[in-house]
Amino acid sequence: MKLTCGTAVIFLLAACVPALAETRTVWLDELDLGVIHQGWGTPQPRKSVKEREILMGGKRYERGVGSHAPGSIHVELDGNAERFQAVVGLDDEVGGQGSATIKVFGDGKLLFESAVLKGGNAPVTLDLDVSGLRRLTLIMGDAGDGISYDNVDWADAKFIVSGESPKLVAAPREEAVILTPPPPASPEINGPRIFGVTPGAPFIYRIPATGERPMRFAADGLPAGLALDPDTGIITGRVENPEKRTWPVTFRAENGHGAAAREFHIVVGDTLALTPPMGWNHWYAHYDRVTDAMMREAADIMVSSGMADAGYMYVNIDDCWMNAPKHRDPKRVGPLRDENGVLVPNQYFPDMAALADYIHGKGLRAGIYISPGKLTCAGFAGSYGHEALDAKTFSDWGYDFLKYDWCSYSEVAPNKRIDSLKKPYIEMSALLRAQDRDMVFNLCQYGWGSVWKWGEEVGGHCWRTAGDLGFELTGYHDVARRNAAHHPYARPGAWNDPDYLQIGYVGAANVMGDPVPCPLTPNEQYSYMSLWCLMAAPLVYSGDMTRLDPFTLNVLCNPEVIDIDQDPLGKQGFPVVQEDGFEVWTKPLEDGSLAVGLFNTEELPRELTLDFAAVGLKGKRQLRDLWRRQDLGEFENTFTATIPRHGVCLLRVCPAP
Repeated sequence: MKLTCGTAVIFLLAACVPALAETRTVWLDELDLGVIHQGWGTPQPRKSVKEREILMGGKRYERGVGSHAPGSIHVELDGNAERFQAVVGLDDEVGGQGSATIKVFGDGKLLFESAVLKGGNAPVTLDLDVSGLRRLTLIMGDAGDGISYDNVDWADAKFIVSGESPKLVAAPREEAVILTPPPPASPEINGPRIFGVTPGAPFIYRIPATGERPMRFAADGLPAGLALDPDTGIITGRVENPEKRTWPVTFRAENGHGAAAREFHIVVGDTLALTPPMGWNHWYAHYDRVTDAMMREAADIMVSSGMADAGYMYVNIDDCWMNAPKHRDPKRVGPLRDENGVLVPNQYFPDMAALADYIHGKGLRAGIYISPGKLTCAGFAGSYGHEALDAKTFSDWGYDFLKYDWCSYSEVAPNKRIDSLKKPYIEMSALLRAQDRDMVFNLCQYGWGSVWKWGEEVGGHCWRTAGDLGFELTGYHDVARRNAAHHPYARPGAWNDPDYLQIGYVGAANVMGDPVPCPLTPNEQYSYMSLWCLMAAPLVYSGDMTRLDPFTLNVLCNPEVIDIDQDPLGKQGFPVVQEDGFEVWTKPLEDGSLAVGLFNTEELPRELTLDFAAVGLKGKRQLRDLWRRQDLGEFENTFTATIPRHGVCLLRVCPAP
């Protein structure tokens, strides 16, 4: 057959037209959900009647993914998808409770943003054009009001694709950028600027100072009875004058690169812990594996690492130093008390007094632990029935801090009435005050009975406001919000305690595991430390001291960030702005300046603007970036910064000259 020119042209054109690609449906719950790390858990597929059904607005959905806010799902599309469709809202199981917001980003651009979704509201339907996009990010916000009952469903969630299937991927990894500049070679004096002691009690204080050693120290105005070692900067003795008064002291430090001076006040009176206690506790690193050698090593490292130069001073042992009636390690099993009723340490602790002396020899303070119940949380000897003897024993051994952990006292007082909750703490507090030394008293009873309202009344210096943070570590920000709600009750000598700092290497609390890298991203660790300092919380590190790395030390030891926590005014900060994905926290400071934390709680970097009026300011202000120790200059009415995912910008805001 002979082809005409026209026919040939038509044939050639037809050959050049690609066949239309076939599309297909890929369901979200078919993908590998196990790769997702989400703030408070991993999304799990819910397949209606076979497992846990999805119900929203009274309607049953046959498939989908149930998750929790806040959190995120990251989907790699690689340009192969055309549409994303879903019905999203709060599960009917929450009733009228819970709230969340939904945002969808494509390659960093906002594609969809919901209003606040409440429990019981009708879900919203999505049908989004995702053609050509490389990545889709589904963000579930908690609407800025906490995470309770924020159970979000992505029902009938599917992708219409024409190429390879989408893949679920983890959130982008962050580089551990060190923001804190190294300290100069010349001296800088750090730490608290005020310290309380009762008349005649033993006094020990190591002047915290960075700079090249050797360094010489001096202290002008020390009260009679106290003496300073000029080579170590350690002050010891007893204040001889029983008069209750404040002694103004000037600390001085000098080396070959320069000199520094700082005002300090020694308050002789009835109040201890005039700033939040700073130190280390073994629990989340070593659990029931702790030994005397570990405690001594921690004291050594507190000095050699520079933590002591930033103001950390307590080396506190937690549970498991005494004998237990039964334990997997036979060296921790034995008689709970000797013939005189004195507590018997287990074989890993040959001499508790010698351990305290060793810690004191470093210029640090020693802390100890026990429960008012018959046994501790881990099943070791408790104080019940021996309270007076134990208080005297701890004093005789030389301990400066007592954590009193409720634990098995529930068997004594199962009803948790307020008078029952107060009773063991009133008793032990009185016994501690009767001793010949000062002991900071930490109430650990998980916030029952609104302890923040009466913790000071029963003689506590700090009290836990919630359960063990180790069980909900990735929820540190919500724990901070709940703790901050109690800010009216905090003041010098009376601190709300949201639990320990768990960064660096920590062990999983649910299995009392060996230390591993903590699950928080670098920016989350900066936010965590910033929140604790804004809240004037005790700064007690509970990670593996033998694995301190430069990044962890930069988070723990920034002196200007610590100054916010240790400010003598003693005000606890709290959030004054809580919008979806953006929070502003403030803390007034003694010098009239204001500490301000800008937090991005969303899953992507954001440009955030501080409105001065929203935090009670107006006009021109001088701003300083505390993490970078850098003056930012003068700003009027607003300040804008780009803040990374779950990151913070921590500022000191001062009046303009």
